[in-house]
Amino acid sequence: SKSARMSVSFFSRDSLCFAVSLSISLLFAMSTTSRQRSKGDTIRRTVKLFTGAEIPLVGLGTWKSKPGEVKNSVEHAIDVGYRHIDCAYIYGNEREIGEALKTKIGSKIRREEIFITSKLWNSRHHPDDVRPSFQESLDRLQLDYIDLYLIHWPHGFERGEVLFPKNEDGTVRYDMTHYLDTYREMEKLVDAGLVKHIGLSNFNSRQLREVYEKSRIKPAVLQCECHPYLTQIPLINVCRELNVVFEAYSPLGSPDRPWAKPGEPALLLDPKLDAVAKKYGKSPAQVLIRYQIERDLVVLPKSVTPSRIEQNFDVWDFELSDEDLATVESFNRNWRACLPTIKNAEGKEIPRDAAHPHYPFNDPY
Repeated sequence: SKSARMSVSFFSRDSLCFAVSLSISLLFAMSTTSRQRSKGDTIRRTVKLFTGAEIPLVGLGTWKSKPGEVKNSVEHAIDVGYRHIDCAYIYGNEREIGEALKTKIGSKIRREEIFITSKLWNSRHHPDDVRPSFQESLDRLQLDYIDLYLIHWPHGFERGEVLFPKNEDGTVRYDMTHYLDTYREMEKLVDAGLVKHIGLSNFNSRQLREVYEKSRIKPAVLQCECHPYLTQIPLINVCRELNVVFEAYSPLGSPDRPWAKPGEPALLLDPKLDAVAKKYGKSPAQVLIRYQIERDLVVLPKSVTPSRIEQNFDVWDFELSDEDLATVESFNRNWRACLPTIKNAEGKEIPRDAAHPHYPFNDPY
């Protein structure tokens, strides 16, 4: 490039400075995109886990999908071609998802053709609660096994049936069970043949490494919020180092989050994203999904609208150029759409769980 030629000319008398300059230029070039998929690869729809099993790259997210809506959305997704459904105990809709799976498994698909995830909620971190909570999800989903079971968050809430136990001032009551003790109980679910893979959600890189280094059965997946406003490149690089598959939730920036406030970033309305989408004759949502596919990341768009479910899966007939991939990646502002907050005594909004010793977002990544 022109800037590279200028660097060579400027530092030609000083080999050390030239080497440093060239290294910085190369690092910058390498950091402009995090593409992992081979150019021209528009067909492949899965990525391998460390076990050799394959996980579909595009899954249907079910967070915020209301009972009464989610059964139809899961059934329609399977009809369209989705073979990956992301669930969680806390979503409160696993029973209805189970009804949809019961309808489709055996008639439309075989059990081994669909990948099902669920997650252990924060109030169930105590080792004695792991197996019973898992069994609840398994029964509601009407399955004999689950493909992937995740610890939803590294920090625990007070044990019991109350999902968000709170003090009178609105602060959460916590449990200090260490996530390693929780994870070891999840390993036993694999031993029992009830789960094929286990992993983590919303953990930072330090916590991921700790679980990886101290576990008997390695985490297969780390699921975190990820979109062009939160590209997560350093965390993804740690996952690649450890051969842990990264899953991107809220890939569209969670525009329907109930706590959204006026003036907050609106990814789907970004005019630069719209300009890229128009070049390919695609929607901004399709570009956001394809962006994660180009990085070989599992991506979990959520919708209950049939046309959007179809559109979100219609991403296999195009690929982003290096220039457009770099443009989308340049949006990064390390902004989280999914950050639980609470007002302190002064009325200022602060991260709700930041005082917990296992809260993940006090680390940079």
